[in-house]
Amino acid sequence: MSGAGGLYQELILDHGRRPRNLRALEGATRHADGDNPLCGDHVTVYARVEDGVVREATFTGQGCAISQASTSLMTEAVRGKTLAEIEVIYGRFHDLVTGHGGDGGAGVPSADPGSEDNEDVLGLGKLRAFSGVAEFPMRVKCATLAWHTLRAALSGADKPVSTE
Repeated sequence: MSGAGGLYQELILDHGRRPRNLRALEGATRHADGDNPLCGDHVTVYARVEDGVVREATFTGQGCAISQASTSLMTEAVRGKTLAEIEVIYGRFHDLVTGHGGDGGAGVPSADPGSEDNEDVLGLGKLRAFSGVAEFPMRVKCATLAWHTLRAALSGADKPVSTE
């Protein structure tokens, strides 16, 4: 694959092979566990939330390249964001990977994820690399497991998240 599509493929492969923020977080104020039993993905997401802002996010666990890359990029994307901003990003990301319009319910037109010159109107940044997941419905759960787990952690849920 060449061009922007190739760059996005490389981004996912890089984060899948060498995930960022892969460690337990000392001083975490929130955490939750998540499992994708069909694929074997497991993740524990940790967050340090201060004054309604995620100051740091990390994770532990293992899984396929899509799961690891999504979790790695998610921990980077949510740092410094408010809980409300994270909900918007989650909605837009979920719409992107499920192929449901890509506007996150915000009425914003979908950006072409393959265009390097296109402004990131969705505000997803590197997360746009997962746009191809919509073509593989079985991989959507791999890409969204970490996000569901983060949302559980931020809401204080005490039950593990499962994609089933």
